[in-house]
Amino acid sequence: MITVLISHPLYKPGMDAINGKADLIIPNNGDSDIIIEDLKKADGFILRIGKIDRKAIDACEKLKVITRPGVGVDNVDVQAATERGIPVVICPAANARAVAEHTLALIFGISKNIVESDVETRKGNFGIRNKYAAVELLGKTVSVIGLGNIGRTVAQLCAGVGMKVCAYDPFLDRKDVEALGYTYAGDLQQAVEAGDYVSLHMPSMPETRNMINSQILAAMKKSAFLINCARGDIVDETALFEALKNESIAGAAVDVLADEPMKAEHPLMKLSNLIVSPHMAAQTRETTSAVVTMAVQGTLAVIEGEKWPHVCNPEVYEHPKWKGV
Repeated sequence: MITVLISHPLYKPGMDAINGKADLIIPNNGDSDIIIEDLKKADGFILRIGKIDRKAIDACEKLKVITRPGVGVDNVDVQAATERGIPVVICPAANARAVAEHTLALIFGISKNIVESDVETRKGNFGIRNKYAAVELLGKTVSVIGLGNIGRTVAQLCAGVGMKVCAYDPFLDRKDVEALGYTYAGDLQQAVEAGDYVSLHMPSMPETRNMINSQILAAMKKSAFLINCARGDIVDETALFEALKNESIAGAAVDVLADEPMKAEHPLMKLSNLIVSPHMAAQTRETTSAVVTMAVQGTLAVIEGEKWPHVCNPEVYEHPKWKGV
């Protein structure tokens, strides 16, 4: 029987889909440096949290597929996998609605000062209501940075509660954005300056890492909020800490940080004008069920020699390993 290593147990529908179809190794760790001996035994690797680098990929001669139950592949050396003829399976679009709803929830949460109010009320501080920290969304502008599946859904939801939408996406031109009924921003600076909320929806790539830096944060309105449900390393966290501490922006709400799992001692955790959730935006019951089932199906299909369509490196099928398939 084939062997599949799963970094951490999948949500039950995923485990149900793979049980009996493969021998499973579940180390509760996804760091390829630590689990390398187990990885060498695997035909497939389903990576939830952790990373797999070139050193591990080159050492695992049996490995046929790497799967991410989502769309982010910044923790996979895709180039090394492609060179070895290993498809990197992803689960596109399945999580767009869940992440967009979480984004809207964070917008509401930070706008209404929900978290601090809850904490203080539980302490008996009913007077927290007199801080008058809550603001209304009607007529406010949300600048959506990245207008892919998730960004478009965020824009639709925000428009639905009466917000104005400004959008910046380097892959779209003015007519594309205006056809959707949104204001077009020609560059990141222009989008950030326009927003009462700046919501990030782009992948982690060399071009986007630390894209939200001190200069960009300085361009935001003093009353504006930053929302990040994309990837942690898009934001320079030192610059964000300074902006929040000095109240040069009103607040931030994030589902991601550069170093995960998130550490309680992280400086950002000490700030009351930040809301943080544990990279859970896509982990609704509905979406997680669909994603883990798709991840298992793709993993098994590739191991069995099928050219599974949902991969981030479709050029892999030009590799000699896939000739004649």
